[in-house]
Amino acid sequence: MTSLADVDASAEPPGLHRESFTTVGGYDTNETRFLNRELSWLAFDERVLALAADPANAPLDRLRYLAIVARNLDEFFQVRVAGLADQVAGGVTRLTADGRTPSAQLQAIRSVVHGLTATQEQIFGQMLRPILAENGVEICDYAALTALDRADIAALFEERVFPILTPLAIDPGHPFPYISDLSLNLAIVLEDGASGDRRYARLKVPDLLPRFVAADGGRRFVPLEQVIVAHIGRLFHGMDVVEHHTFRVTRNGDLTFQEEQADDLLSAVELELRRRRFGSAVRLEVQRSMTGEVRELLRRELDLDDDAIYETGGLIDMTGLEQLVELDRPDLQRPSWSPVTERDLQPPEHEAIDIFAALRRSDVLMHHPYSSFTSSVVEFLRQAANDKDVLAIKMTLYRTSGDSPIIQSLIRAAEAGKQVAVLIELKARFDEEANITWAKRLEQAGVHVAYGLVGLKIHSKACMVVRADADGIRRYCHIGTGNYNHRTARLYTDLGLLTADDEIGDDVADLFNMLTGYGRDLAFRQLLVAPDSLRPKLEELIREEMRAENGSLVMKMNSLVDPGLIDLLYEASQAGVQCDLIVRGICCLRPGVPGLSDNIRVRSIIGRYLEHSRVFRFSSAAGLGLATTYIGSADLMPRNLDRRIEVVAPIRDPQLEARMAEMIAVELADDELAWTLDARGVWQWAGGATGRNAHDEFQSLAEQRAGQPR
Repeated sequence: MTSLADVDASAEPPGLHRESFTTVGGYDTNETRFLNRELSWLAFDERVLALAADPANAPLDRLRYLAIVARNLDEFFQVRVAGLADQVAGGVTRLTADGRTPSAQLQAIRSVVHGLTATQEQIFGQMLRPILAENGVEICDYAALTALDRADIAALFEERVFPILTPLAIDPGHPFPYISDLSLNLAIVLEDGASGDRRYARLKVPDLLPRFVAADGGRRFVPLEQVIVAHIGRLFHGMDVVEHHTFRVTRNGDLTFQEEQADDLLSAVELELRRRRFGSAVRLEVQRSMTGEVRELLRRELDLDDDAIYETGGLIDMTGLEQLVELDRPDLQRPSWSPVTERDLQPPEHEAIDIFAALRRSDVLMHHPYSSFTSSVVEFLRQAANDKDVLAIKMTLYRTSGDSPIIQSLIRAAEAGKQVAVLIELKARFDEEANITWAKRLEQAGVHVAYGLVGLKIHSKACMVVRADADGIRRYCHIGTGNYNHRTARLYTDLGLLTADDEIGDDVADLFNMLTGYGRDLAFRQLLVAPDSLRPKLEELIREEMRAENGSLVMKMNSLVDPGLIDLLYEASQAGVQCDLIVRGICCLRPGVPGLSDNIRVRSIIGRYLEHSRVFRFSSAAGLGLATTYIGSADLMPRNLDRRIEVVAPIRDPQLEARMAEMIAVELADDELAWTLDARGVWQWAGGATGRNAHDEFQSLAEQRAGQPR
């Protein structure tokens, strides 16, 4: 079996630093107005990979970045590559906005991914493993264990591993077995000692067990597949094991069904989830040492081309490194951050906070994870569930955690007799099963559950609490940029607005009535709502900057793909509008092209937290009597603008608007976490000349803000 150190140990360490990460995923040689979406996705993974290579980051944090890139690549193949492969199989030759056919895109993707995975191998094998070993966390081969360690692992194998292993023969009487998506497997070649016949078998590495087996008191860690191989004779009595190779299969993970023809959306999604298990294979990961005989067997049985096979010289499936990231070794990780409670939500001394009274005084803006999600959003819904004056709660749920306190509050509110309505998006990719479970549990508690609209995903992050105050019925609302998930709220940077603003409350009420009932052509007062008003309103605001004397705008998002809005931004640039775009991931706009986008600058902030907030800021909007800054759930992609329910809300409080201006200024000044995009499609690190780190600055600002009166 190939060892973890199979990469060329004699080679010089790659010496990879952020300065060198400029071309693997981001370079786009097509001289068109648009950069390729798929290559831009891979360029984001490259920027994350740069964090794994950076010695300024703590060792276990660097290991986490490797695992993140591996997981991102899994999803990329399950969704994007699978879709392109389907197009090729269907004979589709339609060109993308950047002028590529599906086949040409797959060819470019293969080249980039080979480079990315080779870099992953180098970082893991030549940089991180030695550093971790020096600090008492050795990721080693089974062959490197002592006799005592092997004896301990043998006992563990007999007790916990051997009972759940199921070898599957492959011969005329035993057809090639189904290989599940993203499972780790062993391909085994055997010889019958009596007859000399050659046999094949497949053995799945149990995914219910930890990826690494601890030895030497938790100081050494061995891949589970190597432990299995060391004892493989227990599974094949009387046979000689002559070869064993690790491999992994990625399958098409997208749901495909016609909503319009589904009588019951819940049942249709459940059926498609079962079908997804048997999606076609799109990638085969193998060890470089795998023999041609075994490789050809897998390729043929999985119905793959050679181009879909990706070799590695080390560890297959680096998502398993997440297990080691969770080790109790604070000395090998960046110090954790404890979110602060916004000043307006801090309880008076010896008293509990009345969150509704606080919102009657002023709006509250949260910037997670610097602001606590628990003391704001979770507490908002906890109090709503327990408050006798609350009459109703309505909210959208796209993704949430498995132990969600928000779900518990909704159930408690329904059981207390309040009207509770929840719109659960069953088609949230890779969260479909969890959302089905929550939907059924909420329905059992008496919650009114709706599953969304035909043809539209509900991606908005909105919640409304209806309360009988002393002066009448009032609506209290939360609108955010991130999911209602208290766990990811500690890892993702998101914005949330808690408000008792009457006009926003009226808009949110209309929104929920439309989502749970019927309605069209609603005229919202303050909210921008896709698919109806968001695109035209953004276009109007951009054009207003073009008419202004010194127009400028800032847009912050996860992805910028929409050709129509990109072309409008090009027009704005040519009209002299100064455009600053902060795009975490995919960016198809080509900035800095003379005569086209001279006045457009694009940057990406990549650091310890995943930048997830969406912000749209227009300097001349105030002259129209509009808000200057909007936050919400929408990226600038066709699917968000045209095929989803998205909600973008204005920041109307002047003090909160000043905070938004400060936040944008910090991100535009950052040169430690920031990368800039040039006209060639190359992302380059901003250089760190001033050492301004947005994430560190936001932590300091949050601490200051929490201790100051409004």
